[in-house]
Amino acid sequence: MGKINVETCDIEGLKIITPAVYGDTRGYFMETYNYNDFKAAGIPEIFVQDNQSSSSKGVLRGLHFQINFPQDKLVRVVAGEVFDVAVDLRPGSATYGKWHGVLLSAENKKQFFIPKNFAHGFLVLSDHAEFCYKCTDFYHPNDEGGLAYDDPDIAVEWPIPEGMELNLSDKDKKWGSFRDYTENRK
Repeated sequence: MGKINVETCDIEGLKIITPAVYGDTRGYFMETYNYNDFKAAGIPEIFVQDNQSSSSKGVLRGLHFQINFPQDKLVRVVAGEVFDVAVDLRPGSATYGKWHGVLLSAENKKQFFIPKNFAHGFLVLSDHAEFCYKCTDFYHPNDEGGLAYDDPDIAVEWPIPEGMELNLSDKDKKWGSFRDYTENRK
């Protein structure tokens, strides 16, 4: 047991993980994380904190990152469906400022590995979603950073259905532009 399938993405470091699922008439079983399997697949990070959020349809969280204490994240959905996005903020990266999105759901059971120095966010597409993520560093409230979810330079193609009203936190409504972020990093 415990085997995983790992797909690489068009941005180096991002990985989509699909666990083996063992089902029968009673339901199913799967290992969502096994250090040895992840290490063998090129993800040797040690996770120190697990988080879970509950959100309703139209909630958009992000794009978030930690400034001085960056975190690798392993994210998944245990109920519902979200469109999950990572934006490359690694200085000198060939894909700096580029984004990659993946549909995560309780049904497809996929996970998304996001390395340090990426901004991260997601949009809830189902009526309700439970979102879980593991982190390699602890949350530091005074170290939060973020980018506007609708920044034109990043140009994330959020799959916002016609008629969906977005629900953002006050903080997420105030994040600055990618251009300002880049200028301030120089």
